[in-house]
Amino acid sequence: MNCTDKKCVIIIDKELPLGLIANTSAILGCTLGKSIGSIVGEDVSDIGNFPHKGIVKIPIPILSSTKNKIRDLYTIVKEKYSKEITIIDFNDIAQKCKIYDDYIQRLSCTDSSELNYLGICLYGSKKTITSLTGSLPTLK
Repeated sequence: MNCTDKKCVIIIDKELPLGLIANTSAILGCTLGKSIGSIVGEDVSDIGNFPHKGIVKIPIPILSSTKNKIRDLYTIVKEKYSKEITIIDFNDIAQKCKIYDDYIQRLSCTDSSELNYLGICLYGSKKTITSLTGSLPTLK
């Protein structure tokens, strides 16, 4: 992976409670690691030869926005940049489902315009992601 031309950001609904913000970030990060395996570095050993699992090779800033702006950004990326940006979402249906099969069934009957996004993760062209998200503040 060439880190100089790639960027990754996570954008979370700033109105969510802290626990849901943490959960959304964790879920998006897990899916990112599975989807873009090269983003995770190799395992490393310390001086005592104790292994430490690899971590991400690039920074992943956590940015904040509103649920409406996140939906708008999701739509823009889906419609205009789907070939150069990987988009991962965590939506209200996923958050409410306790069984993955229920999520599969409910999402398959839902149009993406009906979803509320708790957060999204964008990975791809540094230039494009910066132009889309450069004005968003970090989550506080």
